[in-house]
Amino acid sequence: MDLHGRRVVVVGLGASGRAAAALCAARGARVTGVDLRESIDPIEGVELELGPHRRETFLGADQIIVSPGVPSSQPDLRAADARGVPILGELGLAAALLGEVPILGVTGTNGKSTVTSLCGQLLRAAGLKVFIGGNLGDPLCGALPRQPGPAPFELAVVECSSYQLERAGELRPLAGTLLNLTPDHLARHGNLQAYADAKLRLFAHQRAGDLALLPADNPLVLGRSKGIGKGFRALIGAEPGVRLEGAVARIRLPGVTLDLDLSDLPIPGVHNRLNAAVAASLALWAGATPLAIRQAIPSLRGLPHRMQIVGEYRHVLWINDSKATNVEAAAVGIAGLDRPAVVLLGGEAKGEGFAALAPSLRDHRGVITFGGSGEAIANELEKAGLRPVRTASLSDAVRHAMDLARSGDAVLLSPGCASFDAFENFEHRGTVFAALVQEVAS
Repeated sequence: MDLHGRRVVVVGLGASGRAAAALCAARGARVTGVDLRESIDPIEGVELELGPHRRETFLGADQIIVSPGVPSSQPDLRAADARGVPILGELGLAAALLGEVPILGVTGTNGKSTVTSLCGQLLRAAGLKVFIGGNLGDPLCGALPRQPGPAPFELAVVECSSYQLERAGELRPLAGTLLNLTPDHLARHGNLQAYADAKLRLFAHQRAGDLALLPADNPLVLGRSKGIGKGFRALIGAEPGVRLEGAVARIRLPGVTLDLDLSDLPIPGVHNRLNAAVAASLALWAGATPLAIRQAIPSLRGLPHRMQIVGEYRHVLWINDSKATNVEAAAVGIAGLDRPAVVLLGGEAKGEGFAALAPSLRDHRGVITFGGSGEAIANELEKAGLRPVRTASLSDAVRHAMDLARSGDAVLLSPGCASFDAFENFEHRGTVFAALVQEVAS
């Protein structure tokens, strides 16, 4: 893609929009950055148009780059689409400029950041120069050279959200996975089928010799994936594909057969063994050797706020899973525990459904609710036959958990809720949790 002299409009100037605007300007485009916010830090070489949008700016563009947070239903985008103005997302732009560098793409409702990180770590341990990012932190556009030329890495491992995949252009992963799919972002996509279709765009441009790794237990995904792309279809949880038998991952793919012992994986949770197994499958497809994968397993590190061990006090293990912002994610964290636990649930719920946690919670030491939806969650759990402890805040919940937990137990913050009732985001909530644990323990 030659951007020199083209009129490029970048819509939305968050991290990905700023990276796209700066890259386009550096490569010779005439770039206008538009954002509804009226105060934005300047971007070198980019004219800013802040506040209410001007329709003529959109219609006069040669190319529009849209940030993930801006839906396709936005009226000015729809008008430009009708006029025939090409529209790409930041990820689609990066893919168009990346050349022959292979991409490994990871999407799904839960676990995609962890798998992206683990896959990147495995590839680096195998001696490859790897970009790790996308929806996970650094935009891919920000890693590309300012002028056309070779990228400073041999592989890109990219976390892809459903929003990013709406306008992903010719993105073609050498290997890609849709880990799982549960209801989320339905206000944007409309229904679960449309959400699945957005995720499945990851595979639309795959060729023979590429890999599409899909969840064996999701008939909606398997059904709607038929006919999408030409990659080899493999399964998570069955063969051909990858499945767990205890601590051993059985990886069975064309040209790849490996029994991978994950006993030394230093990240808690049975689900993280599966995450590591999927990451290993992608890395093997991209050329990492079985020996390099085996040797790297004990050194892998999880991401903050995702089943992160924040301390062990009085022989009680404290685990921060603040990233579990929906019931399904909380269920995975709870099910992955290998010891009795006190489970902390609460925050700003995205609806009901907490009664579904009751069967697994009955096997644990207790449950404590907190925050804006704490009372409603407790009511649901009581109707399901549990006796939760009700508290007002996360601070109160931590103090009660300290009293309730016994030697050998865990305390798990896996809230099942958004954090916006009391915190800036899930990272802020997890950081506060870790500080509270240290405070109470001391």
